[in-house]
Amino acid sequence: MIQIENLTRVFYTEDMKTTALSDVSLQILEKEFVAIMGPSGCGKSTLLNTLGLIDRFTEGIYYFGNLNMQNLSPAQRTEFRRDNIGFIFQNFNLTDELNVFENIELPLRYQHRDKLFRKEAVERVLERMGIAHRRRHKVSQLSGGQQQRVAVARALVTNPRLILADEPTGNLDSKNGDEVMDMLEQLNEDGTTIVMVTHSIANSQRAHRIINLFDGKIVS
Repeated sequence: MIQIENLTRVFYTEDMKTTALSDVSLQILEKEFVAIMGPSGCGKSTLLNTLGLIDRFTEGIYYFGNLNMQNLSPAQRTEFRRDNIGFIFQNFNLTDELNVFENIELPLRYQHRDKLFRKEAVERVLERMGIAHRRRHKVSQLSGGQQQRVAVARALVTNPRLILADEPTGNLDSKNGDEVMDMLEQLNEDGTTIVMVTHSIANSQRAHRIINLFDGKIVS
């Protein structure tokens, strides 16, 4: 599904050059669940953002399927990300002004789906995530675990080929964290490819494979 070769990401400031990723090569298979681990500042989030086409790499090759990501224009990158990749963040990144239904519906609006399609898709994922009874609640009325369920539902509603999860249990207690990991495992069993950044050894052991980063390089 994903093939990366000799990927490098360098950040420049006026007086400093920082190499966030250095000569990274990896393959992620369809329907795989991969965990990325390493100390803070080792390049985990940069790698995840590169996979998600949020960040551009400096050198190297990135293929998603048969498509070379380097050849895409900014507009094409945005469109590809919108239609193929779902994101789950540690801080949920929900919109306070919108209710649960509207937060989940947002990616479908970006895809310009019609109203009936959006309603049916959101209702399905609300039921799947067990939060249908919260559809009209505002984000501020939800617990942390419920907010992360909404975030998972939002990532899932477009039926993406790939879900990228950045510390998805980082702001949750152990019970809610376990529930989110159970959901991710189920999504993977249902056929969704998942790449997850985590500091948790217990969470990483839920994955099929663990990639360890150190100073921007894959060490194991």
